[in-house]
Amino acid sequence: MKVMISGGGTGGHIYPALALINEIKKKEPKASFLYVGTETGLEKSIVEKAGIPFTSINITGFKRKLSLDNVKTIMRFVTGVHKSKQLIKDFKPDVVIGTGGYVCGPVVYAAAKLNVPTIIHEQNSVPGLTNKFLSRYVSKIAICFSEAGSYFPSNKVVFTGNPRATEVVQNQKIDKSTLGLDPTKKTVLIVGGSRGARPINDACIRALPDFKKQNYEVLYITGEIHYDKVREEISKAGNPSNVMVKPFVHNMPDILKNIDLIVARAGATTLAEITALGVPSILIPSPYVTNNHQEKNARSLVQNGAAKLIIESELTNETLVNEINEIILNPIQWKKMRDNTLSLGIPDAAEKLYQLIKQLEK
Repeated sequence: MKVMISGGGTGGHIYPALALINEIKKKEPKASFLYVGTETGLEKSIVEKAGIPFTSINITGFKRKLSLDNVKTIMRFVTGVHKSKQLIKDFKPDVVIGTGGYVCGPVVYAAAKLNVPTIIHEQNSVPGLTNKFLSRYVSKIAICFSEAGSYFPSNKVVFTGNPRATEVVQNQKIDKSTLGLDPTKKTVLIVGGSRGARPINDACIRALPDFKKQNYEVLYITGEIHYDKVREEISKAGNPSNVMVKPFVHNMPDILKNIDLIVARAGATTLAEITALGVPSILIPSPYVTNNHQEKNARSLVQNGAAKLIIESELTNETLVNEINEIILNPIQWKKMRDNTLSLGIPDAAEKLYQLIKQLEK
């Protein structure tokens, strides 16, 4: 099997692609891959580090306001389609898959025009512009939230879930103490994304006196740019023994398997991971994403009793601590949320997406 994959811009588009590649490798060790991204995007370093053959095209996203930059984008799209067609003719893929981001546009469009089987994978409950555009041309559309199906032609939609969930579930659990966590205490993970989130950090700093009184521990991932300031504030608060601070973690799946509650943004990959593992959550959606899709993602979990929602503008240290305590200190509430979270998880998502590829391959 020869697979061409394109996805970029954010980790939420890249990591599901890599998870799918890993699943295909397990099924078909002789399969070959070509990842198409942009030279300046996050995908280049991540994909090359994973040892996947990588090539790039030059493309930018559309501005939502009238702008001369959109004329340049159209020209880059046309050029990108031309280059993508040449890449496809040279690589001869059995299937071309887009996992999100504007780089997928010319790649998947070119494949469809060359009659190569195509799939787009939509991780969010509300699709972006690129996937809405591509939905008219692709063979199949894989979704992770049932709400996303209403935006696409129903005859093309297949509910697969996010392959990142499979990868997290299959990860072998590591003993809690080896991660620096206390096996005798419940653990709350607070994370604002790879770069952190200032409002979450500010609320956590103000909550330190309350955290210090609790019998649970807090693992607090600040993001690199916020770490020094937060470390200084924690020192002023007397370095509470039950609060551990890190700028970033590379082994998030290991951490997720050893926590009892997560406070986080509502990115699609994060939600795929926590539902697969059954981790109750307090979600603080980023208000700065397209179409406010993080809040819509979060409400999907909230409606099913799997998460609590705090709108960023309403976030304070009091609301944060109160919501944490209501869950972590109430075993009945915690178990109910855990069961509801697990009911939404799709641990075999990678297998479902692989089977969809095999159907098109035939």
